[in-house]
Amino acid sequence: MNTEQPAESDCSPNKCSVSTPEGNDLKRGPLKRTPFSKFKRVNSNFKSPLQVPESAKVSPAEEVAELERRREQLDTEIAQLEAEGCRVEELEHHIDMLHEYNDIKDIGQSLLGRIGVLPRLCYVLQLL
Repeated sequence: MNTEQPAESDCSPNKCSVSTPEGNDLKRGPLKRTPFSKFKRVNSNFKSPLQVPESAKVSPAEEVAELERRREQLDTEIAQLEAEGCRVEELEHHIDMLHEYNDIKDIGQSLLGRIGVLPRLCYVLQLL
């Protein structure tokens, strides 16, 4: 037997009040979507965390100079690697081998995931 009293509702277009055994909670004020938020504007516009401040922006000439310096540095590293005996063809072969390794690894992880589901599936089938 249910001993709780049903909630009574009196709603009209301009007024809606609810009476419950615990009391009328609407007298406390409107409910907030995030009542315990410590931020003033919860629903403010999105701001990216990766914004560049105005002082960090550089002129195009400085950017070109930085890119040229970086290019010279990379050319020096390439020359050093070629002097040590590294070839572009060898690098391409290593990249192809890494792609093949990653494909095999992905297939292995997929198979392990399917094997991991099998005990749960067997358990569920036993329950049926």
